[in-house]
Amino acid sequence: MITGTHAVMYSKDAPALREFLRDVLEFDSVDAGGGWLIFQLPPAELGVHPTEAADAGHELYLMCDDIHATVKELEGKGVEFVRPVEDAGWGLLTAIRVPGGGQLGIYEPRHASPN
Repeated sequence: MITGTHAVMYSKDAPALREFLRDVLEFDSVDAGGGWLIFQLPPAELGVHPTEAADAGHELYLMCDDIHATVKELEGKGVEFVRPVEDAGWGLLTAIRVPGGGQLGIYEPRHASPN
């Protein structure tokens, strides 16, 4: 039935964001035509959180094994972090600024994972 997940990121500068995902985060990709890159993501999991909002939207986070080592590595590549690492209870959390606007959360989970 379901064979995978396709996540979408919107950007005012999509080519720069594609380069960032390919060159800085080093995600493998295929060209779907005309330079439109589709990226392979690491293994994923899906959490469902309660809300009272009628149209709450969705969020995308990257996960890592060692948040402090990841921050150091990405800072070495010129990545801007929008907030310091914080302990959210369920994990250690921060976020990076991505080309074209917006943020992308990164966290080191402290919860069990199905992967």
